[in-house]
Amino acid sequence: MTDTYPIIRLDGVTKVYPMPAGEIRALDRLSMDVHLGEFIAFMGPSGSGKSTLLNLIGCLDVPTAGDIQINGLSVKALSDDARTNLRRDHIGFVFRQGNLLPRLSVLENVEFPLAFQRRIRRTRERCLEVLVAAGLPPDLSTRRPGDLSGGEQQRAAIARALVNDPEILLCDEPTGNLDSKTGEAIMGLLTDLNREGRTILLATHDPRMAAFAGRTVRMTDGRIA
Repeated sequence: MTDTYPIIRLDGVTKVYPMPAGEIRALDRLSMDVHLGEFIAFMGPSGSGKSTLLNLIGCLDVPTAGDIQINGLSVKALSDDARTNLRRDHIGFVFRQGNLLPRLSVLENVEFPLAFQRRIRRTRERCLEVLVAAGLPPDLSTRRPGDLSGGEQQRAAIARALVNDPEILLCDEPTGNLDSKTGEAIMGLLTDLNREGRTILLATHDPRMAAFAGRTVRMTDGRIA
């Protein structure tokens, strides 16, 4: 279910990386709106600009040209601290590798983002709640990531992404290291989260995973195909 409000607006977004052999144009004048509650799959081969786009929307980087607006705020007009706060309070990330900290328990990994969020109370209870919501039983919360299967690690990564209750969930090839059955289970979880009202942007090269989204945007050479 979607709303008419554009939670994300891309306006001529370009990203250029200067390299010794010549510049690389990772994104080339992308313009589109993402509405509240949408589930969009950005689909394309490696090098098409999918990951770069998610990094820019996630305020991990800024465009070379053009602008991105999130909840009506121009990302390029924000200070570094303001971009950090926007990312912390409104955006969750799920990566292909999961990026869990190996020396921490599953619960400690999920708790980690809350160290920067003073307003959250009931920290331990909140983390257990999102672990269960992500499909992990509480008895796995004390284990290290290396003790979990690939699918369990990705569920823990999703729980960590959800702990701050973000409006926007950015998923960069979240099933890329999983077998098809486990990948479909993870996509089912993301579908459930979308039905609850979260805006989800998925980068994938796999049409089976893109089929879970409500809209597919095909990319090639940094442009919308």
